[in-house]
Amino acid sequence: MAQPTQSQVHLDAILTNISVAYIQNEANFIAGRVFPTVQVEKQSDKYYVYTKNDWFRDEMQVRPDGTESAGSGYGLSTASYSADVWGLHKDIGDQTRKNADNPLNMDRDAVQFLTQRGLLRREIQWVTDYFTTSVWGTDKTGGANGGGGDFTYWSDYTNSDPIEDIEAGKETVLGRTGFLPNTLVLGYQAFRKLKFHPDIKDNFKYTSAENITGPMMASFFEVQNVYVAKAIKATNTEGETAAYSFTHGKNAWLGYVNPTPGLLAPSAGYVFSWTGVSGNMGAEAGISRFRMDHLKADRIEIEMAWDNKVVATDLGYFFSGCVA
Repeated sequence: MAQPTQSQVHLDAILTNISVAYIQNEANFIAGRVFPTVQVEKQSDKYYVYTKNDWFRDEMQVRPDGTESAGSGYGLSTASYSADVWGLHKDIGDQTRKNADNPLNMDRDAVQFLTQRGLLRREIQWVTDYFTTSVWGTDKTGGANGGGGDFTYWSDYTNSDPIEDIEAGKETVLGRTGFLPNTLVLGYQAFRKLKFHPDIKDNFKYTSAENITGPMMASFFEVQNVYVAKAIKATNTEGETAAYSFTHGKNAWLGYVNPTPGLLAPSAGYVFSWTGVSGNMGAEAGISRFRMDHLKADRIEIEMAWDNKVVATDLGYFFSGCVA
């Protein structure tokens, strides 16, 4: 007996209450949170730098009656920033727009897509400028126990001593600058091994049964902030087999960050963000939409402009390859 088939009584349609896009949580990105952002009206400019050593020498002398006091002074120089403009666009063709099914919103999706790409570019540039060797006053490299590194991999739970490694870093920065590090940045792979390290877990066994979090680690190491970088990036080009990696690798950074940028305020780094890309509206990114008549398309474009500036190398301490 003939009966209608499933394909005859139902035609597959697009669901309007669900779609799938791999949009990383903004909390995964730390580039905009570690160093203070200084919003600037000009794309490039200068700022003053006081000579560090002049502020640490003891030159006061006993002043006999009727004589002049000992004299001193400080040197002054300038440094500059230059904010490169980064941009990316996505075109929406008229035919595509007119034929798009619900729940697609071409403009919304383009803005979300470009914003994600902007966050990723800023994160990768942050790693290039800050989270690598030969940038800071001290570099330490992890290695196997007994040789091959300045400290033992934190993933070696038997032989490593991450508490001493970080305390040594704090002492080094304090001893050179007078400022105690207040910030620790961890690549996710380093954080994952560190939070399960027996030496650290042992300090929480009587106070918490929960997994060790970033804020708990901050309290333990006596720093104001611990940032865990969780962003990932595609390492392939378009058309190649998809491949992914963590943006920050297996590294860590320790240093002093001034929470309030201002005059006479040292900090390991500042991010100079040019507001001109947003029409001087105070935003770190500018998103515009304009017509491309020759393409019969609308263009959605994002622009961001910043300069990741290492202000004081001696206020930073870098751990390269913390885990195997």
